[in-house]
Amino acid sequence: MIQPRFVPCRRRLPFALGLGLLAQIAFAQEAARLPDTLGRSRLRSGDDNLRALAPVSEATRRSIVKLNVDGATVALGTVVDTNGLTLTKASEIKPGKLTCWLAGGRQVAAELIGVDEEDDVALVRIQAQGLKPIAWAAGEVSIGQWAITPGIEGVPHAVGIVSALPRRIRPQRAFIGVQFDFNTSTPKIGELLPGLGAEKAGLRAGDIILAVNQAAVTNREQMVETLREFRAGQTITLHVQREGRQFDAEVQMLVPRPDQLGLGFFPQDRLNLLGGDVSQRAEGFEQAIQHDTVLQPWLCGGPLVNLDGKALGINIARAGRVATYALPSKLVKRILENLKGKAGRTRAS
Repeated sequence: MIQPRFVPCRRRLPFALGLGLLAQIAFAQEAARLPDTLGRSRLRSGDDNLRALAPVSEATRRSIVKLNVDGATVALGTVVDTNGLTLTKASEIKPGKLTCWLAGGRQVAAELIGVDEEDDVALVRIQAQGLKPIAWAAGEVSIGQWAITPGIEGVPHAVGIVSALPRRIRPQRAFIGVQFDFNTSTPKIGELLPGLGAEKAGLRAGDIILAVNQAAVTNREQMVETLREFRAGQTITLHVQREGRQFDAEVQMLVPRPDQLGLGFFPQDRLNLLGGDVSQRAEGFEQAIQHDTVLQPWLCGGPLVNLDGKALGINIARAGRVATYALPSKLVKRILENLKGKAGRTRAS
């Protein structure tokens, strides 16, 4: 019998040692930028990490507010001018009395001015003078960069690292509520799912969908991919063929309950729930930086800053166990200008 030969991995050893050395050098270079007060405890204590980053919080806390609806804290806000204009997470601002806490411990009134529904951003005016606008970071973010979430206190709420560069975050999967007929490649309805948009709009088995919002669709795959671009709650116009006639139907996109699909909870949903609450709106953003900071949903709306206290963007959603999204500063600035323009036109009219 031929015995297997053991071949030592001598050639791999220098390579592995080289990688280890590079990692140590990179860690030492990054650690050198941290405050001296952090010391060796950075390897053991999250609280020590946050206390060591107090200078970052001190530089930014007067550019942040804590927003309340009917006395309950719902989000942080990022101050963008000295007259009190502030950006925050729109879906957390429910109807009710809107107030906010400032860094000095003062509570003041606030007013909702406008909403960007596409990226879930609200523009609020804080009834206070002399606020300090956030300073925006120059340049692009990089993977592994420190990402700090400060608040109105002297110590940041959380610290992590950037784990993915800005990218589009598609909306949560929503459905019109049909199962297609798999005996044909055309988007022909085989069955309606009860309680969803298609049934409510009066569609029937056998109907063929010809277009979505006037954009033609010719097969099931194209239909599914087209619908993937819409968020729950949005209403779309389907151009439908039924026997010898064609008509339009207004159908609302919905996220079905697990029992409506007969699938139980999706595996990713179960994993996210194990890590705590996620934001009510956690998907569907034009561009987002992903970082690994574990934030409570109410900590969204405030800035995500670097070690210099400059904002990389604003936190917009706790998306999973180790995933939080922040809208990058370029996008935030564009949204701000659009909201200010809309507010100006509204006042003029």
